[in-house]
Amino acid sequence: MKHVARSSLIVAIFFGLDKVLGFVRTTLIARQFGLTYEIDVFNAANNIPDLLSALISGGALGVALIPVLSEYLQQRGRADAWQLFARILNLAFLVTAALAVLIAIFAGPLVRNVIAPGFPPEQFELTIELMRLDLLAILIFSISGLFMAGLQANQHFLLPAMAPGFYDLGQIFGVLVLARPEGLSLGPLKLPAYDLGIHGLVYGVIIGALLHLLIQVPGLLRYRFRWTASLGLSTPGVRQVLALMGPRLLTMFFLQLFFIARDNIASRLGEGAVTALNYGWFIMQVPETMIGTALAIALLPTLAEHMARGHIEAYRDSVNNAIRALLALTLPIAALLAVTLPPLVEVVFGFDAEGISRVVWATRAYLLGLAGHSLLEIAARSFYARQDARTPLFAAALNALAYIVFAVALSRWLGAPGIALANSLAFTGEALLLLFLLNRHVPGLLAVRESFLRALLAALLGGALALLLMNLPFMPDRPLLQAASALAAMAAGALAALPFVWRDIKLILKL
Repeated sequence: MKHVARSSLIVAIFFGLDKVLGFVRTTLIARQFGLTYEIDVFNAANNIPDLLSALISGGALGVALIPVLSEYLQQRGRADAWQLFARILNLAFLVTAALAVLIAIFAGPLVRNVIAPGFPPEQFELTIELMRLDLLAILIFSISGLFMAGLQANQHFLLPAMAPGFYDLGQIFGVLVLARPEGLSLGPLKLPAYDLGIHGLVYGVIIGALLHLLIQVPGLLRYRFRWTASLGLSTPGVRQVLALMGPRLLTMFFLQLFFIARDNIASRLGEGAVTALNYGWFIMQVPETMIGTALAIALLPTLAEHMARGHIEAYRDSVNNAIRALLALTLPIAALLAVTLPPLVEVVFGFDAEGISRVVWATRAYLLGLAGHSLLEIAARSFYARQDARTPLFAAALNALAYIVFAVALSRWLGAPGIALANSLAFTGEALLLLFLLNRHVPGLLAVRESFLRALLAALLGGALALLLMNLPFMPDRPLLQAASALAAMAAGALAALPFVWRDIKLILKL
């Protein structure tokens, strides 16, 4: 296996563990709080803090930093690279702290006019309170998110891949211990009952953010990182990162606008709509993160190195192979999940029939965009590797406009699933636009027609077989047995699809 393949596998394995922990966390929260306004408030309160994190360290600055840091490592050595990293780290923390203060001051108008105007009035104060608490976690992420970028630029992926799992552990502690009305028994050990309710979940988020940061510290020490108390705003490296960050910051704003607009529109659809969409998004994100995000994270430093060395053919082949592999994986997986989902949702979340239906249809609508979301991860990073942040910005702006128009229109017709369908349409359109533009710069990069047809055929055959097995007359009627049968049908469908896409999946090994 080549370097990117090994790195993708490492990231995918630990992202998989993260998703297992995420399922545990989500199941515990769902069974304790259900589809209620209380959990709607918790989900909506995260939007502005998450936006701040994405704009500073978690997204815009992290992705803008990696190509420049990779260039420094290649051309100037690790000492100069770490000096640049420290300056960016200091700047990110100070800017995040200043913005967090402003958000805390104006939390009231933000909640009432932007975040959740459709909530009942009694939920506003709780949303404001939880949002302010969430800002503490975002201050920690302003450091931790850049730790991830620094290690990835050094081609170290293990500890950054482990960090999200530790974040989940903190949240699991919050729901199991801090939010429980009764104590938790672990064999002879009896933990006290804190009974903090929904506030316990937020404290768990803060604890998880600390764990997310601390697990990465040994990696920085291994690569001899030394912190310096400097900003160096006038230095070429910082200016280069900030120049690349400007368009990326606006791009991430448009991406995060999806979550704000989604919850704004869903808050008008009644109790549980916000949370049903959150759960559907979480389910779709399991394969998207393990496949699209994992591959894109591992590929970005290599693509940046190809461009720094002028190896255009290697750049083209890497992106082309990644696209073909993603199509081969995501189209069949989306079909299989859409077919087998209902009994799995029933067992995991324990909702009533109406709640199950809402989550299932929201998830199916999101799954229509699984391939698009995964391709977007590769397409956007392919432009950033070229140190071109303007083109993804242009595409993200069009995506945000299209999404809002689609979401408003489709929500009136389909309710919450219409909002999820709008997401799939808009993000798939953005991915296709970026790939088309990238292919104009690097002809031959988008030669994927045969791979797409094989993946589509595999999805249709695998999904049809799974659907047939799910509807056999002797299928069990108990929830656990139905869920087990759904997993068996999914496995059978995957085996039927595999021969059609195996040649494309193997392309990952060439990256």
